[in-house]
Amino acid sequence: MRLLALDLGSKLGWALDVDGQVFSGTEDLAPMRSRRFDSPGMRYLRFAAKLYEWAPDRVVYEEVRRHLGVDAAHVYGGFLSHLQAYCDPKHLEYEGVPVAHIKRFATGKGNASKDQVIDAVKGLGFSPVDDNEADALALLALAKIDMIKDTKNEGTNQETSGLGARPKPGQKKPKKPVASLKRHRKGDI
Repeated sequence: MRLLALDLGSKLGWALDVDGQVFSGTEDLAPMRSRRFDSPGMRYLRFAAKLYEWAPDRVVYEEVRRHLGVDAAHVYGGFLSHLQAYCDPKHLEYEGVPVAHIKRFATGKGNASKDQVIDAVKGLGFSPVDDNEADALALLALAKIDMIKDTKNEGTNQETSGLGARPKPGQKKPKKPVASLKRHRKGDI
């Protein structure tokens, strides 16, 4: 199985698990000023080419709800739409995980700094070059734990959604829900 974790942006952080072997890095997808005809849309074509190169079976991405600027929101939306356009025709599962859940998983704090996340990922034995790669590696580790929980709950009456079982109607909810990975499949939208 090829599980891909993405920190979407012009400085794309990625982590790919191929049957237990982890590869990670960052890709600078911003338009290159050195190229004469490099338009802003080239970042999306580079991203789409990377998706085909990685050929994932499942994708998780950092779900950003608040952007510092309008341009960042537009760029994020462009990457997300290309991710959906890649996954939907192939019937691949893709999931968004809120930033605070990734930080809470990695550091124990939902409002952890970038340096704290980098240090936590280094504690897992990785050497991220920047916060984008660290976020992708933390997200990959979180998704792998989620997959283990889903596998353990197969064949039981427990409903699962993302990072653990949802309580059945009438059951008490946990005091602090950790997170729920949004699952998207063709036809959900």
